[in-house]
Amino acid sequence: MSNAIDIKVPDIGDFSDVPVIEIFVKVGDTVKAEDPLVSLESDKATMDVPAPLSGVVQAITVKLGDKVSEGSVILSLATGDAPAATAAAAPAAPATAAAPTAAPVRDAASTGSAIDEAAFALAYAGPAVRKLARELGVDLGKLKGSGEHGRIVRADVESFAKGGGAAAAPTAGKATPAPAGGGVGGIDLLPWPKVDFAKFGPTERKELSRIKKISAANLHRNWVVIPHVTTHDEADITDLEPFRVQMNKELEKSGVKISMLPFMMKAAVATLKKFPEFNASLDGDALVLKNYWHIGFAADTPNGLMVPVIRDVDKKTVPDIAKEMGELAKSARDGKLKPDQMSGGTFTISSLGGIGGIYFTPIINAPEVAIMGVCKSYWKQHSADGKSYTSRLTLPLSLSWDHRVIDGAAAARFNVHFANVLADLRRVLF
Repeated sequence: MSNAIDIKVPDIGDFSDVPVIEIFVKVGDTVKAEDPLVSLESDKATMDVPAPLSGVVQAITVKLGDKVSEGSVILSLATGDAPAATAAAAPAAPATAAAPTAAPVRDAASTGSAIDEAAFALAYAGPAVRKLARELGVDLGKLKGSGEHGRIVRADVESFAKGGGAAAAPTAGKATPAPAGGGVGGIDLLPWPKVDFAKFGPTERKELSRIKKISAANLHRNWVVIPHVTTHDEADITDLEPFRVQMNKELEKSGVKISMLPFMMKAAVATLKKFPEFNASLDGDALVLKNYWHIGFAADTPNGLMVPVIRDVDKKTVPDIAKEMGELAKSARDGKLKPDQMSGGTFTISSLGGIGGIYFTPIINAPEVAIMGVCKSYWKQHSADGKSYTSRLTLPLSLSWDHRVIDGAAAARFNVHFANVLADLRRVLF
């Protein structure tokens, strides 16, 4: 005899009141274990909640737009295998592909106009709503959202496609980005150029992944809201590099391989302790200084950039950090990184060291107030007196900082101290 069990939202880290942006099943559907049931969207990632076991959907207790937290019941599942009355789904992982919907596919011509890609990109809507809009040929830039803070929800798209939706008031050459912090007003811009690229040669259209869409919205908000300034400097790692190579030889049997990044994390903690305003967040007119040091690092994945966080870097050894970095980077590439593994960061390091470049301007990962960018080290001629020269292995540094919190002198001192620690790691003892 079959049993009915309640399927609950699993542990999703520190997030609560996360909106349901997609429901993949309906009453009567048969699902298998690990089939996606609903999709949730936090400010960090989109997560699919999978079925913990096979069964038939008996009832759905949430609707699109509902906000849920860990333990919230999302549906009831009838199954002959259930030993208990309730079950929590397996931990959700960020979705890496757009979920299917049952909506009929229409092209943009069915709505009477082509999609303005610039306005579409700036529209305040989640990945699932964007996908539905593409399928229905709806230009999100023409919609007025009925959701919280003007967010465009599924019902807005469906209503507009049927001819009854509320259109956004037309403004010549004006695009309004998604609200952030206290809200961002309209930005007067020239209209995005509409070009038929196919008339110049062959083209191919490739939709952005969900992760890239979420990242784009966050990066756009951070760039618009935060007054970025970037200070460049360089660190002399001539002595550190042979030490790193020697440590890798000693650790060869353990399987742990140390890059320069774990050393940078230790240097970051030492520098953040000396300059605590960099290890902080703005909360209205107050600055929240954090007495913990959780360092994020940018991980390049097939589906876009993700930022895993190493917690309590001050309490971990360099090999411990290297091992944890490898595990988190693999989870990110496999699309299995959990939300709590990307939250709580106090400072971020974005390293292009394995690729190239000299300097760049990293975008601050809000609500943090600074981010360190590093590029590939190179040999550089150095002279202390202008007469004799020696070759020194040089690491380019690019520190972006929030000018509302930090001034130029403090940023310059931060870079100098960070570079000095990398030049001589004994400084972490002071």
